Formats: sequence, C-alpha cells, structure tokens
Amino acid sequence: MEKVLSKFKIGKKWIGGGEPLYFIAEAGVNYENDIDVAYKMIKEAAKSGADAIKFQSYKADSLASKFSPAYWDRKREPTKSQHELFSKYDKFGVKEYKKLASFADKCGITFLTTCFDEQFVNELDEVLPAYKIASADITHYPLLKLIAKKRKPVILSTGAANLGEMSEAVNILKSSGCKEIAILHCVLNYPCPPEKANLLTISRLKTIFPDLVIGYSDHVPPYYNNLQLSIAWMLGARIIEKHFTLNKKLPGNDHYHAMDPKDIIEFRKQQEYLEKLLIYKDVLLHREDEQAAIKYARRSLVANVEIKKGQTIRRDMIAAKRPGTGIEPKYLDLIIGATAKKNIPQDTILDWSIFIDYANKT
Repeated sequence: MEKVLSKFKIGKKWIGGGEPLYFIAEAGVNYENDIDVAYKMIKEAAKSGADAIKFQSYKADSLASKFSPAYWDRKREPTKSQHELFSKYDKFGVKEYKKLASFADKCGITFLTTCFDEQFVNELDEVLPAYKIASADITHYPLLKLIAKKRKPVILSTGAANLGEMSEAVNILKSSGCKEIAILHCVLNYPCPPEKANLLTISRLKTIFPDLVIGYSDHVPPYYNNLQLSIAWMLGARIIEKHFTLNKKLPGNDHYHAMDPKDIIEFRKQQEYLEKLLIYKDVLLHREDEQAAIKYARRSLVANVEIKKGQTIRRDMIAAKRPGTGIEPKYLDLIIGATAKKNIPQDTILDWSIFIDYANKT
C-alpha cells in the first residue's frame, strides 16, 4: 500500500500542513436547474475568494427509492420524500457539468462535483482534479473503490459516521489506490444548530488520522459572521466546505443555511486577519519587533535623590523608572552598598561606570 500524503494539491493549490485554508463554495443544487444561474454562481464564487465551487451530480432514480422519507427540517423544506426532492434538481447531465467546468476554468476557480453514481464518476473524470464523497456514501464501498482507482485526491465527508466507519472507509480508499485523502468533520442536520456542531471533533480527527488532511463541512446557519468556520480552522481544518447561494432568502433546499457572496468576502477578510494573528514565531527566544519597547518601556535603576561622590548607596536612594537604557532593576541588590565615584544628580539613569567595586558584591 502506498504512503498516504498529509499535504497534497488540488489543481494548482496545496492543501494541508501550513498552507492557507482551502475554501469550497458548495453550490449543490442551489442553481435551481438554471444553467445561467449556475454560471453566475461560479463567477460570484470566484470573485468572492472561494478556491473551488462544488455541485452535486445525480439522478433521482439511481439515488433514492420512491419510498425514501425526508430527514430534513420540513418547515424549511416541505418535500415529503428524498426521491421527490432529488427529482426537482436532477435535470443536469454530463454535458451541462462539463460546460460548468469549462466556465469555472475561465473564471479561475476549481470545479468540483459530488458524483453519486458510477456514470458521473467515469464520465466527469476528465474535468475533475479531485473527487468529493458525500457523508451518506461513506459505507458505499463499490463507489469508494471506483473513485480511489482514479488516483486523484479524495475529500470524504464523515457526517453521521462513527469512528469505525471512518477508519474502514479510509482503509478502503487506501487499499484501492488513493494516496491523497482528506476527511471532513460534518453533522448531517439541515440546518445544524450551533450547539450540535461539535467542532472539537476536528482536533480529535487530527490525532486519529495524522496522515490525512482534516477539514470541515458546515451546515450551521451563518450567525456571527460564520464564526464557526474560523473556529474550525483554528482547530485544524484545512479544507472548509460551506453551502453557497446568491440569495439566502430563497425558499427551500439549501439556501437558508448557505453563505452568499458577501458572506464569503467577509469570511475571507476575517480569515486573512486570523492567519496574520496566528503566524508562529519563537518569541520566547527572539523579539525583533519589540526592541523599541524593550529599550524604552522597561525600567532602569535611577537616583531617587541627589547622591554625592563617595556616598554608600542605600535602598532609599534608588528607584526603578523608564527607560530601560541603564542598569536593569534585577541588579538592585548589587548596587546597594556600592560607592559613588562622582556626584549623581537626582533622576539620573544609572550605569555601572559610576560605582566603585560594584562587581565585587555578591
């Protein structure tokens, strides 16, 4: 079995390790079967700063039984069965997705799509730099094996999966030839209440799967400038996927818990700021940027009173004041009992040259 890489490329961008966050705008089916809307979503996602835009490629008849019940919030999305819902959004085929991929390339953004069946995996392979596998297919081993054999990076969502299922899916991918794997923490609630997001799982996944890239697929509504996404990154997520829409007020499906272009722009600004704040430098050893503060904000020993030549220094004669250009206060005990070589005006910043035999005190 080949070694799995904890850092890899999708297209021209490195993912994992110390690389910047890779952000996927999950268009899903929010284009509502309209190719022009899909084009606009690609264009807006690129302008907003997303690294990739992802769609979902399926046909209702091959995805869900006509008797598959709904499992989402029926107040937001009233459709009664999965088959009924998927039938509303399965009008695009290979031809349309290839057009979208070509347009995405012109816009400078990576095209991705979740392929839910063998046909889409095989026929879209030429336009896909990586494969996304939905949480619900984590136990669909035939699909995992087929995708792994394409020898491209795989992004696997883990919503509703236990640790055993995650490990088994990863092993299936590895043994079938995939050596570039990312797993995304995910909670399959639409939407996901903040108290159910369980973001600390990201840290645990980093420990359990140290050879994989760890990420986060989010369904939390966009509260507080999508703070959950920044927290996920700080916990170790290097890929973040979030539903994307042009209008969060549109009814049904995934619009109501999605980000719009403005949200992505603001998140990217916030993320850039966070990355600056968390740039690591060993400040315990080196403080190059703070030399002025060290010199002028720290304190030195100063003459608290006028000191005459030949006087023996007492504690009440000395104070500690800014700047820090003289003898450091930590050497106070060495100065007490020393003899002044000359007159020292009050408030003079003290240095070693004005004392006799200071170094002999211990």
